[in-house]
Amino acid sequence: MFRIRFHGRGGQGMKTASRILGSAFFRAGYEVQDAPRYGAERRGASIFAYVRAARQPIYERGVIRRADLVVVADDSLIAVSANEILQGVDNHTVLLVVGNEAPEVWKDRLNIPGTVLALPHETADASELRFLGTVCAGAAACLVGVLSKEILQQAIREELAPLGEAVIARSVTIADAAWQNMAAHAGCVTEGGEVPATGYAAPSWIELQAEDADISAAAIHAGLTSVEVKTGLWRTLRPVIDYDRCNRCWWVCSEFCPDSAITVGADGAPHIDYDHCKGCMVCVAQCPPHAIRAIPEQGADKP
Repeated sequence: MFRIRFHGRGGQGMKTASRILGSAFFRAGYEVQDAPRYGAERRGASIFAYVRAARQPIYERGVIRRADLVVVADDSLIAVSANEILQGVDNHTVLLVVGNEAPEVWKDRLNIPGTVLALPHETADASELRFLGTVCAGAAACLVGVLSKEILQQAIREELAPLGEAVIARSVTIADAAWQNMAAHAGCVTEGGEVPATGYAAPSWIELQAEDADISAAAIHAGLTSVEVKTGLWRTLRPVIDYDRCNRCWWVCSEFCPDSAITVGADGAPHIDYDHCKGCMVCVAQCPPHAIRAIPEQGADKP
């Protein structure tokens, strides 16, 4: 059975990647599971999606703990252990990191025994970020070695049909480029063995003695403590205000911002708190004179 995980941030297309790859496997005659896993967070929060594919019925359920292929669309996630990107990674697992660092650099940093690959992807144009899921799906389809380009393209057309022919054509082109990038490693991902129920090992729990409520109760009694959580680190796109076009209407962008990350100065001009702006782009959509535009966070000038 093939077990594949896609890790990225909300808005980067990991759900789309799993759907495309799952549909491609299905068209190739496999039994398939594909599903995303995320909470109530908005754009920029860490999420993952997974695909299982086998020639026989699949009885496993739940998230994939030991993957044959782990694809990381945003390398900034790797350093946060809570994202569990390296969970179950062993000498059988292939790790593919989308970015411009050499694979040798990641292998040295992470000190993992398996194969590490890198897939360059240009993100200078904000419009290209929407195709990141297709990039990951195209690379993964090549690495598993059992899917043809034709099947991959059919899966892309099926999953992205509601988005129109222009998006489909661009997605096919980008997926083909990702395939070509990984062509030298085609088939390096192999199916993992069955996970026997009898091999389950109970975790080593540490029993903690219960304490009185006045000791263990929450110690946060003041307001505004969430200001210390820099949710701006989630951002993949950055809203930028063009003050020459801004009407100083003072209320539209600030009122629609779901995180109150836009404040209005005494002169009526809005200001964005980049420490807490998650990059949801609601302000870009709501600004009447279109004075706010989106640019890729990577490479943006830091305030």
